[in-house]
Amino acid sequence: MPKPMHRSSSFRRLDRVTPKHRHVIHYKRKEGRFPHCAICKNELNGIPKTDKGRGRSANTNARLFGGVLCSRCSSNVIKLASRIENGEMKINDIGMKEKNYVLQMISH
Repeated sequence: MPKPMHRSSSFRRLDRVTPKHRHVIHYKRKEGRFPHCAICKNELNGIPKTDKGRGRSANTNARLFGGVLCSRCSSNVIKLASRIENGEMKINDIGMKEKNYVLQMISH
């Protein structure tokens, strides 16, 4: 029976054969994935896979919604928020994915 820490899905199971032809299982931690945009699900540029050995400023972008939305989606949210504040659109005209971020922009 493996150790409790090796029972999680964050470890890869590697079947190996030793020089004496014994079958053993080695466990290796899975590599992280690139972060994705919350709206369009594209990979975020400029953000590393893991945060080991780095400070918070190295792991996110300094702009608004940095590390959460890509630049295209964040600029779209800013446009929609300004249109709602000017009265050109209503909050009900926006899709559900963008609505939460637009409300954050308006309350800022």
